[in-house]
Amino acid sequence: MNTTFEIANPGIAVSIQDFGRIGFRNIGVPISGALDINLLAAANTLLNNPTDSAGFEIRWSGPTIKATNKPIRIALVGNVSAWLTDAKGLRTLVNSFQTTLVLPGQSFVIGTVESGIAYAAVSGGILVPKQLGSRSSYSKAAIGGNRGQALHAGDILLCQETSAEIPTEFKATKQWPQEDGVIRVILGPQNDHFTEGALKQFFSQAWTIGRQTDRMGMRLEGLALTHNQLGADIISDGVTPGSIQVPANGQPIILLADCQTSGGYPKIATVISADLSKLAHKRPGEVLRFIAVSHEQAQEARQLKIESFRNWVNGLQRFLPPGSIDLNALYCTNLVSGVLSGAEEE
Repeated sequence: MNTTFEIANPGIAVSIQDFGRIGFRNIGVPISGALDINLLAAANTLLNNPTDSAGFEIRWSGPTIKATNKPIRIALVGNVSAWLTDAKGLRTLVNSFQTTLVLPGQSFVIGTVESGIAYAAVSGGILVPKQLGSRSSYSKAAIGGNRGQALHAGDILLCQETSAEIPTEFKATKQWPQEDGVIRVILGPQNDHFTEGALKQFFSQAWTIGRQTDRMGMRLEGLALTHNQLGADIISDGVTPGSIQVPANGQPIILLADCQTSGGYPKIATVISADLSKLAHKRPGEVLRFIAVSHEQAQEARQLKIESFRNWVNGLQRFLPPGSIDLNALYCTNLVSGVLSGAEEE
């Protein structure tokens, strides 16, 4: 059975994302989807949802989610916390990487993301209609998500009904790590458009993330890269999240989840799939460095990440939320240490 919840406050830079719109790039439709698929999968796993269920991607400050007619469960992951509030204004702090039961009349108030991005999943996933096989929001074409629009206060969304009788919640024994470090890339496919000096420079210098950064791409700032006689233009060909284009100004652009499907700038390198999530947590003003790896090393990194996620899932455990009574412990405790007689002593 489905139930509803209300967006009491939409937050800032919040969108609905799943694993993306696969199989439509040939007609010009971007993949979209979560910038950090593993982190969204972690939120869904805490709720026993399918890992690709739609959730809220939070890049600055989170939404306020109010349960309306029935209880819902929420899982929050990332460097962020929340408050569970009731109609009387009583507040309970909720840490990330755990589930929380939200009863009708209660609100789940997600705060500001302290670093990177965060995700909030709800029981059964956010059940907005699928468009081209995905619930992901792609705002530039107004498809997916909340009727192709940004969230607004008063919006009513669907998820699955949950039971309020389950006495325990789930939490992670350790947080899914917010990855850092150098960004691994595979050279090409148009690295032959750059001078030898430019290729060395691409890897040797630190690149600053510019203010012109969003879900479509990340502009970098540094000493300009020099194209050779082949120039800064190519016949448009396919691009993908992770492609690093270099236009005539010599400043690289890393394409992200909402990127276009083709482009006419030469691509000096491509970020490996295992490191795309590193980019998701970077913000303007931070610094990136690159290192070249082989296809075999890229495949090994991807497999290692899959295994790391499995290990993380195996570490999940149940816990009693604050204020709960541990009935099992109560029933197993000997509350009587002896027998007393009611008769008066003579």
